[in-house]
Amino acid sequence: MIDSNIIKTNKILYKNVSRETYLELENYSKAIISKNKQINLISKSTEKLIKQRHIEDSSQTIDFIDKNDITTCTDLGSGAGLPGIVLGILMKSKKPLFKVIFYEKSYHKSNFLKEMTKKFNLNSEIHQKNIFDEKNLTTDVIISRAFKPLPIIFKIAETNFKNFKYIILFLGKSGKIHLDDARKFWNFDYEKKKSLTNKDSMIIKISNLRKKKKK
Repeated sequence: MIDSNIIKTNKILYKNVSRETYLELENYSKAIISKNKQINLISKSTEKLIKQRHIEDSSQTIDFIDKNDITTCTDLGSGAGLPGIVLGILMKSKKPLFKVIFYEKSYHKSNFLKEMTKKFNLNSEIHQKNIFDEKNLTTDVIISRAFKPLPIIFKIAETNFKNFKYIILFLGKSGKIHLDDARKFWNFDYEKKKSLTNKDSMIIKISNLRKKKKK
């Protein structure tokens, strides 16, 4: 049964979302908690708050993803599939050809991703590979949540991808400082939105990323 709290408290996060989508997000949450007994997908301390801390937090990136020029999203260090599985579920009815590509080097976590993408019939690719070893990758969006610090994500984008449009990242309290520090070495534009689940956090969408030339 659907958790009524999702419907009551998250009209902003889940605009125009069908009952079927709610149910899939609910079932995904239950699957994470069940699998968490066997492998470490999320912190045990966040299980009771999984909807806010993980599902809703991932869902709020939809404003940056649901665009006409975005058909492919690559989730780095996917873990439990946050945010990739959530975005796949949300986008399925909006854009059936929308694809999520997952890079997760853990065998057990990759298998969990395969189970979830099959369960929810998502257009996806799961790669049990270390993203640092991959080259010439192509995507519309690179997205990462709790994987690596901003400078490393920028380096991955430059080194391992030959083509991408945007990078979407979750930044915490020191996010503005990290962005300012990054400008010493990179040129880029960005949009930001205040997190709806954490008053000290923000979501950023990076575009036109270019390494600064050394003087």
